Order: sequence, then structure tokens, then C-alpha cells
Amino acid sequence: MSKPEIAGRRPIVMDLAPGEYWWCACGRSGDQPWCDGSHAGTDFHPVQLVIEETKRCAMCTCKHTKTGPFCDGTHKTL
Repeated sequence: MSKPEIAGRRPIVMDLAPGEYWWCACGRSGDQPWCDGSHAGTDFHPVQLVIEETKRCAMCTCKHTKTGPFCDGTHKTL
């Protein structure tokens, strides 16, 4: 399996309202951290995120986190 592209080297911290989101796992999206379909033709698929109540989240942009879609600090080692 191929490795994702590194879209950023720090998380995007944001308040997410209740709803369904699709996190980019390939690193190619121009709408980071969200999927815009740029994974087409790759082995990657977006990760569904369902938020039930508003909360602050640190969204991974390096795409190498082990806790996707959330940042786990992996970007510090890349």
C-alpha cells in the first residue's frame, strides 16, 4: 500500500458542529482536512467522522496519525 502525501506538518484545530464529516486520508485534497475526491484512482478512502455535539478537535494534516482523523503528534517525527 502506498503512503499518503503529507498535506501539513501541524494539525488544524477547529470547533466542529454536530454532523457528518469526511476526513482526507490521502493528503491530496485541496480542502484540508476534508476530502474533496482527490483520492480517486488511489488505494485511499476518506474516513467518516460523526460529531454528536459541538467539540474542539485537532485534525491531522500529515496523514500519518495512528488515531485518524485526529492528530496524535506523529507530524513531529516526519
